Amino acid sequence: MKPNSQMALGEFFRQCVGIDISKNKFTVCLYMYDRASDVGCCTKSIDFDNTKSGFNQMVRWGRKEAVKGYPLTFLMEPTGVYYERLAYHLHKIGQTVYVVLPNKARKFCESEGIKTKTDAMDARCLALMGCASRKLKPWSPPAAIYRELRQMTRFHADLCVIRRSVANRMEALDHMEGVSKTVRKHCEKLIEEIDTLTEKNNKDIMRKVAEDKELLARVKRIATARGLGVTTTVCVIAETEGFHLIENRKQLTSYAGLDVKARQSGREDPKHRISKEGNAHIRAALYMPALVAVRHNRQIREAYGRICQKHPSEKKIGVTAAMRRLLLLIYTLWKNGEEFDETRDETKTPRKKELETEYGQEDCIETNRESIDWNTVDENGEPPF
Repeated sequence: MKPNSQMALGEFFRQCVGIDISKNKFTVCLYMYDRASDVGCCTKSIDFDNTKSGFNQMVRWGRKEAVKGYPLTFLMEPTGVYYERLAYHLHKIGQTVYVVLPNKARKFCESEGIKTKTDAMDARCLALMGCASRKLKPWSPPAAIYRELRQMTRFHADLCVIRRSVANRMEALDHMEGVSKTVRKHCEKLIEEIDTLTEKNNKDIMRKVAEDKELLARVKRIATARGLGVTTTVCVIAETEGFHLIENRKQLTSYAGLDVKARQSGREDPKHRISKEGNAHIRAALYMPALVAVRHNRQIREAYGRICQKHPSEKKIGVTAAMRRLLLLIYTLWKNGEEFDETRDETKTPRKKELETEYGQEDCIETNRESIDWNTVDENGEPPF
């Protein structure tokens, strides 16, 4: 393709191939853009098979259509797992690949005034985004050990969901009239099989972690924190690829979808909620550990008590804050290489800036309120949360 006559082939010239991928095929479009004159042009969208042969055909097509002597980049969305083979192929042959989240690509299209939603238009928008955006970071594949651990931890989570479903089915059978003995026997056998697979999978996780001595030492050190176990710690580390692309705590909470966003207009009181626009596997893995931490981890228990004091009818806010604190605790111990110290906050006071980064709106309370002993129980012997 020849560039537009108004475009200057200089330092501001960019060319990118946008890729909209699906299970059996992917649609591509090459966009050329001159940032200095804000002029661009693109090819017609074309389809290729989502196979290695299609990958090679697409690369040859891109090199033929692109302007020689200027770098050519590729940009795609992480559509399930269907994008992985193409991304790995492009990275293997030395091409620059960008993988952007779907919500960022969608908002970019909206900012450009593009309302049409087709495979051809999506490929064109992604190509334009690859040329115009200045904050893209090249994609690189995760380490093999993190990729395998991520599959194992997700399989563990799936087994837990299936077991809970079968257990609920057995609970229903206990209250039914004329229960089929064969159905109950099958359910019991299925639970036994799931428990066996879960135990074997957990051993495989530990065996894989033990292959890297540094990783094993870090996991064991982090798992000493009350509320955190080896499975939860490995899950967070695997989903974040060992925090390879995480630069700060704010980015980490956003990646996990635990960042707090406010919605306010005029005199309306702002409503604060977590975005949930992030890795759902991390949030699912941290929920049960957070329930344990609010009872047995002194630091998190005190924070949970303060939040519940401010929001007595919405205690789930405290659980969500505990999830975020556990996530940041894993990140801090991983980066600093330190042992977990439950009494650290008694000897060291965080700076004001760190407090604002770590705590959200739901953590802010009045300083003149009396503290409550959250280790007490009510007349029924239950904790106050």
